[in-house]
Amino acid sequence: MQPNPALKKLGFSDTDRVAIIHTDDIGMCQASVSAFADMVDYGLISSGAVMVPCPWFLEAAEYAQSHPEADLGVHLTLTSEWKTYRWGPISTRDPNTGLMDEQGFFHHRSEGAWANADPDAVFVELEAQVKRSLAAGMDPTHIDTHMGSVAHPAFIPSYVQLMTKYGLPAMIPRMSVEDLVAGQNIDPGTAELIVGMIQSLEEMGLPLVDHLSGLELDDAANRLEQAKQALGALKPGITHFIIHPSKDTPELRQITTSWECRVADYETFTSDDTRKFIEDEGIQIIGYRELKALMPTDIK
Repeated sequence: MQPNPALKKLGFSDTDRVAIIHTDDIGMCQASVSAFADMVDYGLISSGAVMVPCPWFLEAAEYAQSHPEADLGVHLTLTSEWKTYRWGPISTRDPNTGLMDEQGFFHHRSEGAWANADPDAVFVELEAQVKRSLAAGMDPTHIDTHMGSVAHPAFIPSYVQLMTKYGLPAMIPRMSVEDLVAGQNIDPGTAELIVGMIQSLEEMGLPLVDHLSGLELDDAANRLEQAKQALGALKPGITHFIIHPSKDTPELRQITTSWECRVADYETFTSDDTRKFIEDEGIQIIGYRELKALMPTDIK
């Protein structure tokens, strides 16, 4: 695959390692919002995304209004993964849409959404989330996807439509057929369709990322070393680097068994050791605001 044209437009070389250090799940709980605020002040993270259907979205939106310099997008949500802490669609309560499980919330896993959700209803829901972010006073810098739930052939057109309709760069990696088949377990025919779409978007001048990376939520031990290993392994190009930081609160501990990893992400990315490692590695940090500035103005 040819080097990412966005690199040159941003003033980088084809061999530069460029990262968007991205904080997911903002608004999922209060601890995620206060952590993001601290981390923006610290200056090591470069972007984040809010979950509009979640209980603490309004606090996140209020923060975005009062801190317009913060790089915040919309974490498009079709799943609700926790056992006793749930959320559902904001566009409908109609079970015939397939957006909801038997409890009336989003499906626990992406597979549930893929198997049941009507693609038209998916578009309506995702657009409702973008519209609510705008109505709440946000100026979103991008869109991405919670738990990869839009990464299905039936839903990707909705994702692309929102990208072009609202002029928002989307987290879409420049993957080859081989990458999709081997890494994403997608059949070759579907992979070829996806790669064709990616090439079409790039031909339209839409900025894309090259790679997805980040820290998993299964082991909090030695988080700084995990971060160094993952960051040190970054390849040339633009990488969307995912972390899930939160402060340590009783609410967070009750919601998820991954709380230790989330707290460790907060501590690691407010660490001088991490900052020094990134500087020593020569990794260039950007946010989605830089990619949004590259969006063509004649695509809506």
